[in-house]
Amino acid sequence: MAKKDKPAKPAKEKKEGRLKQMAMVYSMTKKTDPRLGLLLGGVFVVVAALAFVLFYFVLPGGLVLPIVTSVLLGILATLIVFSRRAQKSQYAQIEGQPGAAAAVLNQLRRGWKVEPGIAFNRNQDLVHRVVGPPGIVLVGEGNPHRLRSLMANERRKHERVASDTPIHEVLSGNGEGAVPVPKLTKHVTKLGRNIKPAEMTDVLQRLKALDANRSNVPIPKGPVPANLKGARQNMRGR
Repeated sequence: MAKKDKPAKPAKEKKEGRLKQMAMVYSMTKKTDPRLGLLLGGVFVVVAALAFVLFYFVLPGGLVLPIVTSVLLGILATLIVFSRRAQKSQYAQIEGQPGAAAAVLNQLRRGWKVEPGIAFNRNQDLVHRVVGPPGIVLVGEGNPHRLRSLMANERRKHERVASDTPIHEVLSGNGEGAVPVPKLTKHVTKLGRNIKPAEMTDVLQRLKALDANRSNVPIPKGPVPANLKGARQNMRGR
C-alpha cells in the first residue's frame, strides 16, 4: 500500500505559530532595546499618516481605499524596522561568544556551504570554512596572535587539495584588520565571484577527503536562538 501523506497543517495553525514566534522575538529584542515599542508605534503612525495624506489626494473613491492602503504600508514599514532591530539585537547578544561568527555565517543563503569549526585549539580559537562564489573563505575567530598559525596551517592543507581555487582569510572580531560580527556575511559576499556552481561542487568533493580525518569540534550550540532565526524567515515570507 502506498504510504499516506501527512496532512498539511491548517492555515490557522501556521498563522498562530508565526504570531507566537514574533511575540517571542519581540520580548527577546526588547531586553536589549527597551524603546522598541515606542519606535515601532512611531514608525507605524508616521508612515500610515503620510501614506493616507498622499493617497487621499491621489486615489479617487472616498476614504476607504486611502485608509486601507495607509494601514497596510504602516504595517509593512513596522515589520521591516522590527526585523532590522531584532537582527541588531541578536548580534549584540552573541558578539564576543565562542561560535558567534559561525552562527552569523550560517545565515548565508543558497549557494554557500558553511563548515563551522574545522580547526580549533584548547583556547577556543576557531577556524570556520565557507565555500561559495569567492572560492574558499577561512574565517578565524578568537585571539589574532594565536589564530595566525592556525589559519596558516589550514591554508596549507586546503592548498594541497584545492590548489586552483582562490583561498581567502578573514579574521572576525573588533580588532585592527578584523571584521565585526554584524558585517561578516556582507564582507564575505563581497569577496568576488571566482568559481561557478559546477566548480564549487568539485571543490566540495575534494574537501571531503580533508575533512574525513578531522576530529569533531566542540562548537558551543547556537549563540543564535533558533526561534529568532525562524521568526525572521517568517517575516520574510519563507
